[in-house]
Amino acid sequence: MALITQGQKVPFNKDWKFNLSDNRQAIESDFNDLAWDAVDLPHDWAFEAVYSEDAVQGDRGGYKPGGIAWYRKEFDLPKISSTKRVRIDFDAVYMNSEVWINGHYLGKRPYGYISFSYDLSKYLKPRHNVIAVRVDNSHEPSARWYHGCGIYGHVNLVYTDAVHIAKDGVWVATPQITKQQADVVVESEVLNTSSNAVTAEVKAVVLDPNGKKVAEKSQLVKIAAHNKMIQKQSFLLSQPQLWDITAPNLYKVVTTISVDNKVSDKVVTRFGIRTIKWDVKTGFWLNGKNIKLLGVSDHLEAGPVGAAIPDELKRWKIQLLKDMGCNAIRLAHNPETPVFYDLCDEIGILVMDEIFDGWEEKAQQDYGKQAFNDWWERDLRSWLKRDRNHPSVFIWSLGNETKGEVAKDLVRICREMDPYRLTTSGHSGDEEMDVLGVNGASESMKFFEQLPPNKPFVSTEAPHTWQVRGFYRTKTWFRDGYPNERHKPFPCPDLTEKEIFTYYGIKPHDRENRKQFFNSSYDNAMVRVTARKNWELMRDTPWYSGHFRWTGFDYIGEAGYVHGGWPFRAFMGGALDLAGFKKDLYYFYQSQWTQEPMVHILPHWTHPKMELGTEIPVWVYSNCDEVELFLNGISLGKDKPGRKWDEMQCEWMVPWEPGTITAVAYKEGKEILRTSHSTAGVPSQLKLSTTGDECPVVTVEQLDKKGELNPYAENRIHYYVEGPARLLSLESGNPINTESNYGKTSRTTFFGRGRAFLKKTSEKGDINVVVAAICGEKQLMTSNEISIDNKLLTLQGEKKDFDVKIYYSIDGTKPKTLYTKPFLVEQDTTVRAYVYDGQRLLFSMSEKFSDDEGLYWGSVEDSLVVGGGEQAEDAEFNGVKVSTRGNWFNGKGYIDFGKSIGGYVEWYQENDGDAGDVNLAIRYRHAVKDQEGGYLKLTVNGEVIKAKVFFPVTRHGTNYAKSWVKIPLKKGANTIRLTSIENRSPYIDEIVVK
Repeated sequence: MALITQGQKVPFNKDWKFNLSDNRQAIESDFNDLAWDAVDLPHDWAFEAVYSEDAVQGDRGGYKPGGIAWYRKEFDLPKISSTKRVRIDFDAVYMNSEVWINGHYLGKRPYGYISFSYDLSKYLKPRHNVIAVRVDNSHEPSARWYHGCGIYGHVNLVYTDAVHIAKDGVWVATPQITKQQADVVVESEVLNTSSNAVTAEVKAVVLDPNGKKVAEKSQLVKIAAHNKMIQKQSFLLSQPQLWDITAPNLYKVVTTISVDNKVSDKVVTRFGIRTIKWDVKTGFWLNGKNIKLLGVSDHLEAGPVGAAIPDELKRWKIQLLKDMGCNAIRLAHNPETPVFYDLCDEIGILVMDEIFDGWEEKAQQDYGKQAFNDWWERDLRSWLKRDRNHPSVFIWSLGNETKGEVAKDLVRICREMDPYRLTTSGHSGDEEMDVLGVNGASESMKFFEQLPPNKPFVSTEAPHTWQVRGFYRTKTWFRDGYPNERHKPFPCPDLTEKEIFTYYGIKPHDRENRKQFFNSSYDNAMVRVTARKNWELMRDTPWYSGHFRWTGFDYIGEAGYVHGGWPFRAFMGGALDLAGFKKDLYYFYQSQWTQEPMVHILPHWTHPKMELGTEIPVWVYSNCDEVELFLNGISLGKDKPGRKWDEMQCEWMVPWEPGTITAVAYKEGKEILRTSHSTAGVPSQLKLSTTGDECPVVTVEQLDKKGELNPYAENRIHYYVEGPARLLSLESGNPINTESNYGKTSRTTFFGRGRAFLKKTSEKGDINVVVAAICGEKQLMTSNEISIDNKLLTLQGEKKDFDVKIYYSIDGTKPKTLYTKPFLVEQDTTVRAYVYDGQRLLFSMSEKFSDDEGLYWGSVEDSLVVGGGEQAEDAEFNGVKVSTRGNWFNGKGYIDFGKSIGGYVEWYQENDGDAGDVNLAIRYRHAVKDQEGGYLKLTVNGEVIKAKVFFPVTRHGTNYAKSWVKIPLKKGANTIRLTSIENRSPYIDEIVVK
């Protein structure tokens, strides 16, 4: 190991061993871990596992596993004197981590979203050392969305002397700021771990954003043995360069501790100078300017790679949001890893930093249940201390759709540790918070019919809209129906009298409930309000500080509540999909939130089943003065983007005919931009592009012969990587593709696009990627022509001269025919192909073409949904069985209590609005001779609502009926349970909450 300097942080991510099992002997130094997997950190074993309908995280966790795992790392150290200190810093481990060094127990941290450290000094050996980490995710589901498993953050060793600065021990505050000057206060927490009192010099040097020294102070302090002290140093900086979302200027404080003229520790702390003000009537102010918070909410995970997100991909993700016009991110519903805040500081994104989801149990085995009561204060203080230097962090959020007396203590500690930022929450403990944060209730008509709040207000989670990239419906869809008395949604008229699009992600007869279909990209699928209406309300209401839409990106998990469960693995509320592809919604926000001229058309212009003359709503999002639309060179007129919600898009009803549709954008009467879509032919070739350096993102598009994207293409793309790089993941954005992302070399495209996410393993060496596919329409709907294409992409170094030859077959035999040109196939043909580099086989391919493959092309009648509510057979149950006997049940079956007494079925019901009463409809069947009916006990959130709910006998024995009961729902997570109290209980099919 190289010479260690004081205060040095040494990355500790490489060369760990991993095993997904529980073996307590792993703490011993001489334990044999040769059979364990070699991994580098960050690492997420849940993401690397397959999707499984039976996985313990369930639909909330995107059908991923939990379990118990161990990590071990052997390392050598130079001889360290007794006065030296070595600390290990963990950025994040999910969850219940325990750590040992050389067999000595260091401690436990239950919360999976907190950073923590241990002092190793006492137990280190001059040479061979072993660190062991046990991670326990055996109690699941432990979150209401996908969570990673393992050491998914960075790990570092930090070297200091006995007299040193505590972890996160430098706090920089800027209590008074004007245009002319800024007060800067630096507090340094200095520890003396030696057995003697010492006199130390504490020196702080302030560097401006250009690295120029602008202030310096030095003081001598006495610190008793085994003690600590806080040293405060104040500076007055003239003409400060403010941190802003448009100019993220960052200063540094270099704090040095010296004893006997020798440096014992040195810490560099970045900070920004900016003013924040909240006003009841006018909303949010940054640096004296009244601005709207143009925000999104996002969980800690990136769809393409899980929770173990490389730093470069974190930057990629944040920058995509920034380019959309977003200026703020709400961390839902837990802290991020430290590098995330550094990136937001640099890019200029405000962060609503959120610490907890619930202050009590919300998921069955979450932190609220397992550890909150014992750990909340320690975790809260660690979080505040870690994040309070970041200028991007503008407010503390303390909970989400939860309740509890602890709210006042959470706020008290925030004010104690940081008196300069206010507190809020996602509709939790509102009376204690400085800023009123409201989730879904803030998007209803009822909310705006009330008087303005008596506190500053921000919409912490709105709007809730859904859309699948490239998918369209002209009929409006509300999650809970329209009108809904409880939600009071804003109206959104249908775009056409009858539905004009007739393709589906899941065949109608395969859908298990009414939610299992793709949502439209016309901004007409929602809970209560469209994205356009929500923006109009925010823009035109002075006290409306801003919103954090749900969400910025699609994410794995929460697949059941809105989207109906397996095979849906993801939540589709993002402006970008799982692969980071931009949806039409992204361009809507860009048209409203950015100044750089832009223009975007929807939908595409490829409609193989559309009747000629069918009128299609064509929308254009633009921030220019006006837009002119052309079809095959003929002008259809001009339109101007309006300010009313339903006029924000330029809109034309265009009779369908093949060809090219073009939008031309004008400013001050001059054309400045144009964009177009052309009717695409059969997919026949691949187009590659790439971004990124250490973590290249390779985008593949399927084009026709003319180079036009085929928006329905869904062929399997194969990748061969040669050189010092590895595939992290393959992703297309398809929410129902349950193939594993990890450890695969091929994946189908989704609506014409797919991506490969790679990570370089060395800065030297040539990296080349061969990409190939068997291209054609999966259903042979308009053409039975098949092409085989391959492309080469050089990511680093020199381009390799591959001698690619492709052999194929169409009769199931070994591929022997050399591919030279497209060929024809019949229905139900499987094309096989081998891709060679000279004599070396790179990979094999296979693609089936059949009218039963891929997207389902049906009729308008197919839109009739299966089922109407939350299916009983998909809920949690015990002491009962799922039966499929008889007819007329919805979904896959129903719950048969048999002769069980005490058996139950329990549903999860999320309420993103205000607490209150709702009507519960229970769909049942009860056919028992000589009885008037049967009874079940109804409980909500563990409280008995009705000890005996009566279910009258149903006609003819096979008919289903509904029993209605009024029940209370709290904000956030709710559980509804029906329990048998007699040995002949009704059959339960589903529930519907109205």
